[in-house]
Amino acid sequence: MPSYAVFRGGANRGRGLLTALALAASLAGCTTDQDQTGAIALTVAPLPQGQAALRDYAATWGRKHDADPGDVPAAINYARGLRALTQYAQATAVLEAAVARHPSELSLLAAYGKALADAGRPREAMDVLGRAHTPDKPDWTVLSAQGSVADQLGDHPGAVNYYEAALKLRPGEPTVLSNLGLSYALAKDLTRAEDILKLAAADPRADMRVRQNFALVLSLEGKFKQAEGVAATDLSPSDATASVDAIRQMIASDARWRGVGQGGPSRVPVRPAPGPAAG
Repeated sequence: MPSYAVFRGGANRGRGLLTALALAASLAGCTTDQDQTGAIALTVAPLPQGQAALRDYAATWGRKHDADPGDVPAAINYARGLRALTQYAQATAVLEAAVARHPSELSLLAAYGKALADAGRPREAMDVLGRAHTPDKPDWTVLSAQGSVADQLGDHPGAVNYYEAALKLRPGEPTVLSNLGLSYALAKDLTRAEDILKLAAADPRADMRVRQNFALVLSLEGKFKQAEGVAATDLSPSDATASVDAIRQMIASDARWRGVGQGGPSRVPVRPAPGPAAG
């Protein structure tokens, strides 16, 4: 599923509204790029905040990748930057070529599977992710990604099994709990979804993605003021309102969420956010 950069609302109302829209449009689940497996020592460079910094990050790692296409860390970090910029097809292409050079490198397979999921190719993603770790050395990040893909495929009980397996390896991990909560929401068990996402959002390790997913579930329940309060943890009050309005519009228009809960159409007209900037 899509991964996320952390954006904060600024003083510019228009820019803040677009930020809120971009967040609401991409809500679907959290994947993590911490790599637990692989024969090659991998340095995962932290993703920066903000679109300009992300473009610089992707450009820097893109140059390193171009200079040495066989450099596994460069390929993975370049693809991470592209994914954060929502350039999923390009990220998938970079990793597909890298996997062709290193077909048994588990960290590459994990990154490739996550990119395939981002690109809307869940069946291919599930096949690749199944080869990205082994029963004797399971990877909680891959298990969580497998759960997200299972949710894409409509297999919510199977997704829950993956998330629970991931939590056995990484107890209390907020990104996994967030995915688990969304899975219950997709299965229309909103009470359980809220309880799980409330727990995830309260964890000090939780990031904006987790809190936005919590706001989504609260909106599905019709608890819009509470959702605005959660969104305001990361956004200005006006941008938090815009974010929840965008979530309401998404609920009304997205087949995944339409009919799940009480989230109705937006109270104000909201323009779609523009496509991702070139990286």
